[in-house]
Formats: sequence, structure tokens, C-alpha cells
Amino acid sequence: MLKKLFGSSDGGSGGSGGGSAGASGKPNDTIATLSQLKETLSMLEMREDVLHKKANDEVQNAKRFTASGNRKAALQCLKKKKLYETNAEQVANNQLRVHDQIMLLEGATATTQTVEAMRAGANAMRQLQRKTNIDDVDRVMDDINETTDNMRQIQEALGQPLGPSAEFDDDELDKELQEMEAKELEEKLMDVDPTPAPVPANPAKDQPMPAVPSTRPVAPARQNIDAELADLEAELLVGG
Repeated sequence: MLKKLFGSSDGGSGGSGGGSAGASGKPNDTIATLSQLKETLSMLEMREDVLHKKANDEVQNAKRFTASGNRKAALQCLKKKKLYETNAEQVANNQLRVHDQIMLLEGATATTQTVEAMRAGANAMRQLQRKTNIDDVDRVMDDINETTDNMRQIQEALGQPLGPSAEFDDDELDKELQEMEAKELEEKLMDVDPTPAPVPANPAKDQPMPAVPSTRPVAPARQNIDAELADLEAELLVGG
């Protein structure tokens, strides 16, 4: 993971510009520094856990001495607890400082690597542009357009009718098709039953009227108020 982020240890990634590792510093030093900071952070975390455990032990000792009537020993235990808690707070602050250093170093290294990658990409694009001439691009586009026109002419020539089908008149065929459609429509109309469906004398009388609600609807806000009032009355009864 660290090698992927900061580069390999062989001194470069093989890109253009004379090696990005030399321009961005020493990746090995960066990896070693990050490793040292993370080891220090882990040590501080363990140290904080130990101090909290010792503080809790002193609290238990103080309770035991208090139960036995040894007040002086109990006070000594509480003083030790305070010292352990103060030391643990200092260790926690040191952890924040180390963690901040780790974040800053990782961010700076990632930024440097990003700039190096962008510089390598710009160099690669510059080299490709040197190999490409605008006249060559125009010549290639002209060849493509000419080839496309030739293919379109070939397709049009192949699409023309040959043999007896070339003598058919499209207008006559269209007229014949219209006559067939008209005849088919006339046959469908003849098959329809001309007798109309019976219509009731008064359709409105045959349909029942909708029922009228017997109670007025209660607004949602009113329901919520009634529910809250019932809860308050129940609490007063329980408290009484």
C-alpha cells in the first residue's frame, strides 16, 4: 500500500522527465518517517490504555481502604488516580499531534505524486503531438470521406431493381393496394350488427345515491390534542 502511494524503492517509476522519484524527494525517507510516526502513535495508544487501567485500579483500592477505615491510604490512592488521569490526558494530546503529522505528511506526499503524474501525462501528450501533423489528419479525413462516398454509391447501385421487377409501376401497385384496403373495410362494415343497444329510460333512477356519513370527521390536529390530553390525565391519576 505504501509502495503504491509513494513509489517503489528502486528510485523511479520509469516515466519521462528524468525520474519522478528524484524530483519529489526520497520516497524511502517518507515511508520510514510515516512508519515511525505510526509506531509512535500505536505506542501512545497503548500507554493511554495502561494509565486508564492504573487509574481505575487506584479507585478500587481507595474504595477498599475506605471500607476498612484507612482514610489516609484512600487519599493516597485518589492522588495517584489524579496523576494517572493527568498523564493519560497528556498522552492523548500527544496522540493528536502525531496523528496530525501523519495526515499532513500523507497529504503532502499525495499532492506531490499527483503533480508528478500530471507532469508525466503532459510530457506524453507533447510527444504524441509531435508525432501527429495537422496535414496528416486532414489527409486521413479526406480519405475517409472519399471512401464513404464510394461505399454509398455502391450501395445505391446494388439497391436498384433488376430483371422483371424493374418493369413494375409503383403507382399502379399503390392503386391496387388502395382498392384492396377499401374492399376489406367495406366487408367489415357489412358484418357489423346495425341493431342499437337498449338504453334505459331513466339511468339516474337505477343508480343508488352515495351514503351520507353519520358522524363528522375529526381533524388530525384535534385527534392529536385529545390523545395528549388523555396521556396527561393518565399521568396525573398515576401520580395521585
